[in-house]
Amino acid sequence: MRIIEDFQSAKLALSRQASKEAGNDEKERVVRQIVNDVRDRGDAALFEYTERFDGVKLTSLEVKKESIERAYQEVDTGLISALKLAAERITDYHEEQKGSLFRESTSKNLGWLLRPLNKVGLHVPGFTAPLPSSLLMTAIPAKVAGVKEVILVTPPGKPGEVSPVTLAAARIAGVDRIFSIGGAQAVAALAFGTESVPRVDKVCGPGNIFVSLAKKVVYGVVGIDGLYGPSEVIIIADDTASPEYCAADLLAQAEHGSGAAAMLITTSKLMADKVNSEIERQLDSLSRKTITAESLESHGLIVVVANIDEAIELSNLYAPEHLCLVVKDAADYVKKVENAGCLFVGENSIEALVDYVAGPSHVLPTEGTARFGSGLNITDFVKLISLVNMDKRDIGQLGEATQIIARAEGLDAHARAIEKRLSDKG
Repeated sequence: MRIIEDFQSAKLALSRQASKEAGNDEKERVVRQIVNDVRDRGDAALFEYTERFDGVKLTSLEVKKESIERAYQEVDTGLISALKLAAERITDYHEEQKGSLFRESTSKNLGWLLRPLNKVGLHVPGFTAPLPSSLLMTAIPAKVAGVKEVILVTPPGKPGEVSPVTLAAARIAGVDRIFSIGGAQAVAALAFGTESVPRVDKVCGPGNIFVSLAKKVVYGVVGIDGLYGPSEVIIIADDTASPEYCAADLLAQAEHGSGAAAMLITTSKLMADKVNSEIERQLDSLSRKTITAESLESHGLIVVVANIDEAIELSNLYAPEHLCLVVKDAADYVKKVENAGCLFVGENSIEALVDYVAGPSHVLPTEGTARFGSGLNITDFVKLISLVNMDKRDIGQLGEATQIIARAEGLDAHARAIEKRLSDKG
């Protein structure tokens, strides 16, 4: 991988100043056409787009309960056990989150109410293989939050059926209904509803650029969790880190392909060279060698800095999806981390564990959105309703100031609404 040893050059490289992917304007135009077509023609458009984009001619959009049960019985028992373990840990993590974060306040004249969303739509991509982990990572937090109905959309494979692994994971996660559609057309169906697909309150989950653009287009009609781009990791390592482990973790990130960014920031030039050599050695044995190598060539980077503080400054600037602190006394630096989707402390906090079974959702902010966004969690599936329950005494204490501000804004009716109550002696 390319090595940068100048701090200012590193800041420029990690500032995300490069222009966005060329051609997105044209892609968004196409997506808008698809979204509008699904809104106007419903199921008919879904059948047509599924045949055109997925090469599958469906006779029904919804997956039957019998098909889900049959898939669950067919999937390897070892995989079922692994998925159940992941589901249990994801549930426990978000139950603890719920106990800590979900607290209503109704005892005073001002407070708030928490209400789960009624219906949530989850998009799980197919890509070149099923992604049951992404399904668990989105459906389970929604269920824990109390969402009444979770709707899954996922593209069919040939000969027209959703992957049995995906169906098994959906059963484990407690998904309520499944539709064998994917892409921009599936997002549109969830946003507007069709004859078969129910309209939802929020659309969540990852996908390709067309899915992200569709979520962007329908935002406002429905809520969305975020817009996700290629996966990314920064590993901050000093000379106590294992070059072998660092290389393995960088390769694990790079094998996502499609623009995945794998970066090392280290205080040791010797470490930089060792990791580079180890990457070349380990790369040869990977089944996705070509994709991984292309990702490292295009988006891989090693930066050598003077100290850990400089490394964290660069990381905060980049705001990575994943940040790994593999340094001596790593926990001491946690408080300095400002921007990251998920923080991994120490060499045994392996990103791959979080991708599958650790507990937090692996649906995380990318492309610098960790500056203001969070990983998918239970708060994505609830709304906060402000509660006001005031009496005459409150009006007496606050009414005069309210009238003054209202009149300063030229809103006499607001001031008069207060005035009438102040003048009412009842």
